[in-house]
Amino acid sequence: MEVDSNGSIQYLPVRQKTTATILCCNCGAPIDGTIAAGALCHDCVKLTIDISQGIQREATLLTCRDCDRWFSPPSQWLLAAPESRELLALCLRKLRGLNKVRIVDASFLWTEPHSRRIKVKISIQQEAFEGAIIQQTFEVEYVVAFSQCPDCAKSYTAHTWRACVQVRQKVPHKRTFLYLEQLILKHSAHKDTINIKEVSDGIDFFFAHRNHAEKFVEFLTSVTPVRTKKSQELISMDIHTSSKSYKFTFSIELVPICKDDLVALPLKIARQVGNIAPLTLCHRVGTSVNLLDPNTLQTADLSTSVYWRAPFAPIADVQELVEFIVMDIETTGVQKGRWMLAEATVARASDLGVNDITYFTRTHLGGILHPGDSVMGYHLTGTNFNNSEYEAIANNRKLADTIPDVMLVKKFYPRKKKNKSRNWRVRRMAREESEMLPRKQDQERMENDFEMFLRDVEEDEELRNTMALYKAEQQARQGMARGVEGEQEPSEMDEDEVEDEGLRIPMNQLLDEFDEMNVEDDGQG
Repeated sequence: MEVDSNGSIQYLPVRQKTTATILCCNCGAPIDGTIAAGALCHDCVKLTIDISQGIQREATLLTCRDCDRWFSPPSQWLLAAPESRELLALCLRKLRGLNKVRIVDASFLWTEPHSRRIKVKISIQQEAFEGAIIQQTFEVEYVVAFSQCPDCAKSYTAHTWRACVQVRQKVPHKRTFLYLEQLILKHSAHKDTINIKEVSDGIDFFFAHRNHAEKFVEFLTSVTPVRTKKSQELISMDIHTSSKSYKFTFSIELVPICKDDLVALPLKIARQVGNIAPLTLCHRVGTSVNLLDPNTLQTADLSTSVYWRAPFAPIADVQELVEFIVMDIETTGVQKGRWMLAEATVARASDLGVNDITYFTRTHLGGILHPGDSVMGYHLTGTNFNNSEYEAIANNRKLADTIPDVMLVKKFYPRKKKNKSRNWRVRRMAREESEMLPRKQDQERMENDFEMFLRDVEEDEELRNTMALYKAEQQARQGMARGVEGEQEPSEMDEDEVEDEGLRIPMNQLLDEFDEMNVEDDGQG
């Protein structure tokens, strides 16, 4: 294609685009009319339009001064530290109208701690007009008010429990409950209780929730043979929502057989648990009742299901033990664990110097008894037992001859002082005291039961291994101070050491004592 070089090229002038400039309707400043929002300049938009309109500037926060929790509507109480993210989220949820804008930033402002005021600085964004987004920052002040939460209100109000566990045992002493108390303390099984109340034949444990009570019942079932019954009582009912409120009660009955009790088994059960002799001693109560025949060292375990299928009571307990003196003893060479079978000749301690009556018997204590020792046992000769199982044994031709004159139970360690200072102590549970003080005879009986329990702990190493014992450091320091001052003579100290020889618990079996354990003075014995 040929181009005419002589021709001239004409360039058209380029038109510059002119913006549609208008004046701000408020201040008269020229603005671009195509992008202007509502014929207002940028400054006037910020001055005249408030996107935070409708959002609260003041609010109230409720807190419980007992548990330091904050109320979150409608019915929840939250645990939040001061100036934490949880508390900031709670503050933002309290404001009405905040869900219509976009929150950009929120932070706490410093206030005096005692002013009971919380200030929050909030930055929000919102589209005021088409294409115009405005960001504003404002402050909200919260007033902190005190209100008691329902959980704390229940703890300060009577009859607030939802579940109750009633532990009962039909025995004339409290030694089983004292041992059960140590197991509960060792495993912290009572941490969810809101109250513990002692009654005449047992202890009541109160819980705020049903599942806590069920967990406690499972613990009792795992450590001792029990029988459980459950009942519920309707407290209130909402007819509109059909929601009901109940109170639950769990009845726990312990086996009425305790350690060192004399047990006469029904003949059918005796054949069922290993064909053991019907007249036995209970040497331990764990998840089952452990029985021992002192004549043969045969043992048997009586399970919970077998016992409660046909329950029976022991024919004698530790309160009926009689003191005997070992005149002569000879081992037979048969040994089973910590027991050694021996043949012994004993006499009642009350008969010494009065008559020459002696009794020949077999015993499982051949490893610890020596001539001249004192031993506690059951005197069966001339004793009448109002018990159908014992009568069945006595009327049986084959079994009547197996009833011994005396059945020895445990070695007796004479103590000159009843409440002698010990180098160890046990913890006690805090429980509700009755408004009426116990009678004098009841108080003495409780003290005697506790002293007997402490002696059992000293004498039985197997029993000690299941408990948590603590060092009595305070009493040891006081004893050292008295020794320095010369209040106790060396002869007395030597006499006491000889007296308790074999009963001292080694220090390596004791735990250190702390102030927060709240160990009562009764633990000294």
